[in-house]
Amino acid sequence: MTIEFPGAPQVGREECWEVLLVSSSRHPDRWIVPGGGMEPEEEPSVAAVREVCEEAGVKGTLGRLVGIFENQERKHRTYVYVLIVTEVLEDWEDSVNIGRKREWFKIEDAIKVLQCHKPVQASYFETLRQGYSANNGTPVVAASYPSSVSGIR
Repeated sequence: MTIEFPGAPQVGREECWEVLLVSSSRHPDRWIVPGGGMEPEEEPSVAAVREVCEEAGVKGTLGRLVGIFENQERKHRTYVYVLIVTEVLEDWEDSVNIGRKREWFKIEDAIKVLQCHKPVQASYFETLRQGYSANNGTPVVAASYPSSVSGIR
């Protein structure tokens, strides 16, 4: 089973968050949610913090779990967390090694940017936005997606 951990880095008050996207290593002109896989014996929350630092060059405090997004057919599970950014590194692993870029977006703009090539990632922010409104800040229920949904990385 493949497990990925987008950290969904965010800054500011919850109702007016901005989110940090990074350039894709395969398609540098496209923005994606930073994340990656777990190391052996690593907890999902620890992997999320590590991957976001490697890919986006930010450190912070891990917040709530937004949801666990599963694709049963592909045996793929993605944990999505909120990360409150407290430090932005000038140079970071992926910027040095592969020239990765990062950019802050308002949630609505991130959804638009991701919708065409990463619709499942766009749904992370839809879930976050809906969860904030509907649940008044409590954790959001997990969602499942069939493999026919394009954009699962």
